[in-house]
Amino acid sequence: MENNIEEVKKPTVLAPPSGGGGGLSSVAVFAPATVANVVCGFDVLGFAVNEPGDEVIMRLTNKPGITISKITGDDGRLPLDPAKNTVSVSVQHYLKSVDRLDIGLDIELHKKMPIGSGLGSSSASTVAGLYAIKTLLGDESDPAKLLPFAMKGEEMACGHGHADNVAPALLGGFVLIRSYEPLDVVRLPHPAGLYCAIVFPDVDVPTREARQIIRNKIFMKDAVTQWGNIAGLVSGLFMQDIDLIGRSMTDILVEPVRSMLIPDFYKMREIAMGMGAVSFGISGSGPSVFAFTRDEETAKLITQKLQQHLTSIKIGSNIYVSTINDQGPRVI
Repeated sequence: MENNIEEVKKPTVLAPPSGGGGGLSSVAVFAPATVANVVCGFDVLGFAVNEPGDEVIMRLTNKPGITISKITGDDGRLPLDPAKNTVSVSVQHYLKSVDRLDIGLDIELHKKMPIGSGLGSSSASTVAGLYAIKTLLGDESDPAKLLPFAMKGEEMACGHGHADNVAPALLGGFVLIRSYEPLDVVRLPHPAGLYCAIVFPDVDVPTREARQIIRNKIFMKDAVTQWGNIAGLVSGLFMQDIDLIGRSMTDILVEPVRSMLIPDFYKMREIAMGMGAVSFGISGSGPSVFAFTRDEETAKLITQKLQQHLTSIKIGSNIYVSTINDQGPRVI
């Protein structure tokens, strides 16, 4: 756990890596799934988890340009066209910024997490690709400087370049996006004993559509309530106060609308809270839901019980239990 926050100011353009590369011809990188919004922090809060995640294998080639030779785990849903894939598009933006459009790359993307899960599937792929090219080129600058390129991938994936998935996937830990213009990202502390129980119901909630149903105008009294909850959650993280974290995680703006897209959302919340969850809410745009707990055993029991409930209403699901992942992407 970190005692201090890290502030990432608006990234500057990177200089070309000295020597032309990092001495590697290929690299494999894992990047983690993320929980965005964290109930009350729409588009400004997110954290990384240990599993699931995505893997990218990247190789240098002799022919300039980017090719995608293989994608697995996507059921044929993702494009091999490098002009239409979030991984290659974001990598291309990075290469342009470091004046290395002369190099050739071959990319393999291995989806180890569900697409459209609300767990930052596109973000994990994009971050893995960016971290891979950074490693190949021997670029030792702050990984936070990759954030604008990762946001380009998010813009392609869902029409909006938000950072609440890509920032925690890239930086690890719990992240606050204080501002988008200029980009200002703050890494927050968190209690070491906080566990996350995640359930992904096998239903389709596309991110674009989930964003479109959100209200454009809100009442001032609702905004004030939401501000108080966000401030309470951030305060709870700094104070290591799990009770304060739990009672602050209430959303009166987005959850009431998005919950309609998730079967038995409020029944699942009732089950989780009754079993000792600290809080319960939607991960990103859904349909995944998550609960914070004080220990691993409670998290496991909650995921199992929620999976049983979904099975009883004929809905399949995937379940995951994790602490907050402070590492972010890693070479594998």
